[in-house]
Amino acid sequence: MDFSASNTALWNGMIQFGILSAIMLVANVLRRKVGFIRKSLMPTAVMAGFITLLLRIFGVISLEAIFLDSITYHTIAIGFIALSLRIPEKNHKSDATSLDGPKSGALIVSTYLMQGILGIIITAGLAYTITPGLFKAAGILLPMGYGQGPGQANNIGVTYEQLGFEGGQSFGLSIAAAGFLCACIVGVIYINVLQKQKKIDIKSIQEKAEVMTVEDFQSDNEIPVSQSVDRLSMQIAMVVFVYLITFLVSMGITSLLTAIAPGLSATISPVIWGFNFIIGALVAMLFRQSFNWFTKARWMNRQYPNNYLLSRISGFAFDYMIVAGIAAIEIRDLSGLWLPFLVMAVLGGWVTLIFLQWLCKKIYPSYYHEGLLSMYGMLTGTISSGVMLLRELDPNYETPAANNLLAGSSYGILLGAPLLVIIGMAPKSDLFLLIVFIVLIVYLIILIMFMLKVQPRRKS
Repeated sequence: MDFSASNTALWNGMIQFGILSAIMLVANVLRRKVGFIRKSLMPTAVMAGFITLLLRIFGVISLEAIFLDSITYHTIAIGFIALSLRIPEKNHKSDATSLDGPKSGALIVSTYLMQGILGIIITAGLAYTITPGLFKAAGILLPMGYGQGPGQANNIGVTYEQLGFEGGQSFGLSIAAAGFLCACIVGVIYINVLQKQKKIDIKSIQEKAEVMTVEDFQSDNEIPVSQSVDRLSMQIAMVVFVYLITFLVSMGITSLLTAIAPGLSATISPVIWGFNFIIGALVAMLFRQSFNWFTKARWMNRQYPNNYLLSRISGFAFDYMIVAGIAAIEIRDLSGLWLPFLVMAVLGGWVTLIFLQWLCKKIYPSYYHEGLLSMYGMLTGTISSGVMLLRELDPNYETPAANNLLAGSSYGILLGAPLLVIIGMAPKSDLFLLIVFIVLIVYLIILIMFMLKVQPRRKS
């Protein structure tokens, strides 16, 4: 085998990963040593992502888009698998309720609906006034780009392009990129505002996260720090093994769907692969539960998951997820579409923040800021930006906010499924667009009533 630099298959991935790591180190030095950057409270991973993005734009470094997308895709799953493998703390008082998952799903889908309504108002309004000829249903791309991310924005953009929206794909992808920027910039500004208003104290949050006891490093009956295999090796092995099972489960489901219902498979399979982190988290929880079964059956007498090391693995995964996710942002050519793009991007970020502020106070009263920032990050960018903002307020994931992102996404798939049907109807005619607009409003009212009126049952 050729081990020299000419073997690009051997070295290319490692070189690109090394570039990301070098920029991460530089960003950390800048954040610690440059006063105004330190006071800005911008996370190191976010700064590293923007530095990488600027270096890519000006051609200083060459990082392949497929490499950055792969890093983002895999680290989301690895991060949530590691979190889901952690052993729940005994007697830990949680603010979570039985309705947090369903209500988080309703919150996610209701935000899609609100963004869709806003988008239609903007593009239809512009089409009937100062920009005649604008594709009226283009506003549907706001929830696709902000709420769903670049994948769905690209797919719906291509579909609309085939239905007469010239530049639809570029418009959708640009909206998704603007959403990610909005999540990072507005999120960091919001954290600064909370700090200035003394509603949070970032320094004390960081100091609290750094306080460790012996129990944090090793629980009762755990495997030794180093035996025939290192404890960290065991944690990584468990995470990667669960990810392998996740791949096999996803492949099995999609293969079965393809064989039984090819038409349905074309719609469902991308969702399964796109939300593989949910399947990964479910597999991880089942895998963790299996240890209890083995212990009761006396097949196992040691605890293998180590919460501290699993948290560090998830932290590593989420840091690189954020850097790669920001670095992969790409604004496409928007000839003739700059006005609707700018109006949708600005109003979309602002109205989404106001909408979430109102509802998060109602459904996450005991961890409002964590719930708000995590949901805002996800519903303007992707789940990676939601995790990024959450980590600034809840670095050890002590609130249910991280679980809400996961559970909410699962319920969101079910609650949002009907939207996929009406999205395809919207561009057919003005009448269909009006019908879709009315349906979005009615469904939004139903979900808001569920979030505000339905309460968990009290334990007797």
